Amino acid sequence: MRKATLVLVTVVVLLFMAGCGSQSPSTAHEVSSTATAPVALTITDTPPDGVTVLFFQLTITGATLSPGDVPLLSSNRMIPVNVSQLQTESAFLGNASVAAGTYTGLSLTFANPQLTIYNASNSAISSTCAIGSVCQLTPTTTPLTLSFSSTPFPIDLSASSPLAFKLDIHLNTVIQSDLTVNLAATDGVTLSKLLPPSAGRPIPGIGKLRGTVQSVGTDQFTLQAFDGRNFTILVDSNTAYNFPTSVCSADAFSCLATGQVVKVTVSLQSDGSLLATKVKYVQLSTQQTVEGNIVNLATSGSNTIMDLILENDPSASMATTFPLGHHATVTVPSSGVSYAVDSGSFVIPSGLSFASASDLQVGQDVLVDVVQGSTTSSMATGTTANATHFGHGRITFTTDSIQLEPGQVTGMVQTITSDSLSFTLQTFANFFVDCLGKSGAAPGWAPIQITVQTTDATTFNGFTTNSFSGLATSNVVSVHGWLFSTPSGATTTTVAADSILLRPGPTPLF
Repeated sequence: MRKATLVLVTVVVLLFMAGCGSQSPSTAHEVSSTATAPVALTITDTPPDGVTVLFFQLTITGATLSPGDVPLLSSNRMIPVNVSQLQTESAFLGNASVAAGTYTGLSLTFANPQLTIYNASNSAISSTCAIGSVCQLTPTTTPLTLSFSSTPFPIDLSASSPLAFKLDIHLNTVIQSDLTVNLAATDGVTLSKLLPPSAGRPIPGIGKLRGTVQSVGTDQFTLQAFDGRNFTILVDSNTAYNFPTSVCSADAFSCLATGQVVKVTVSLQSDGSLLATKVKYVQLSTQQTVEGNIVNLATSGSNTIMDLILENDPSASMATTFPLGHHATVTVPSSGVSYAVDSGSFVIPSGLSFASASDLQVGQDVLVDVVQGSTTSSMATGTTANATHFGHGRITFTTDSIQLEPGQVTGMVQTITSDSLSFTLQTFANFFVDCLGKSGAAPGWAPIQITVQTTDATTFNGFTTNSFSGLATSNVVSVHGWLFSTPSGATTTTVAADSILLRPGPTPLF
């Protein structure tokens, strides 16, 4: 499923944008030279209309508060963020201790935009992306520095009072018709401040970090993110763990070990330290795996051929061979392949299966093992203007293990069935498009109906009543969960949802 929400967190109390590029005169300020406050930055993405954004990555190179150009991020690190993966999740960028006082603005610097789209329209886009084509772009982007000085500024930072900001990138607004990216487009990038909980408690869920465990100490561990930064993360009695029984049956802090790749949900404490609320095991750093979204399925003899757009490199060592945003063609043999669902403690509703190649479906997010020695790469440029078409080069390999991962999809609630805790979702054009092999012909896209199955463990966010009863027809929602092919006797595919977020848009296309 397509993902499109990004959250970056930097320890400085400042970032949930409510206006883009607005500039107002600086006001009087007073900054303490001794007392400090922790501030965090997070980033998210609002899904676009029209084209299918398969991958959109921005690199954050700097974030500073004014006055004083106070840095919120390490000055010697470039932080790449895949915005298109964050419809329902947020990504933690970093944290810093900032002198207490009044601050009037925030500046952010970006670099190296990377864009992969599917042209679901009925005409070529800016003569660079043909109808029905998947195109990888390095778009021209202006500006690369954004300054925010209106709401939520000015901000008064108090000693030992944590603050966090969220940056929301609206892809449908910043991506222009000629496939350039304009970050300064009206309401294209918005900033807001996350409200802190009651005094003395951490700001919960400021984002997720993925990386490799470097060391384990007493009630803490060190995590190295794939951009090379190290984070010390604390744990307490409320930290939840998600380890498969084959790795560690205890499912506790004792399961953590160096060399593990884990995904951590962090909170910001009043002293600026990071506290893990959830720790999820991914794999060992030595494993050769890639994660991607299925965009096409075909057969060759008795084998299944699966086309992926690469979204994550669970192991940083794979990044060079399998660059994110690129296209991979995977041979799935008819036998000898293991299948699993990465559901952790979430119980998948009965009747939903992922046990063979017949259960694969366009739109699924999968973690795929790479059979050693099977990889080939043909990355010829074949460009038209600034577009690289995947037909001119791709990565190929064979797999022996496929794991279904949770993904994200956005659409409009059509019907609600309270007795079964389910509802139907009509997708927008940027989801579930079988997008390869259609070059030169109109895609003929039509909305897709999906059954969303919830359970008592599903969480709801943003509703007046944060429960199934809070749903209403015509709600636009982003659903996080596992996509299953059509169950026996059903007429639509099914998403087993572990979380559902109410959102104000995008505007329906139907």
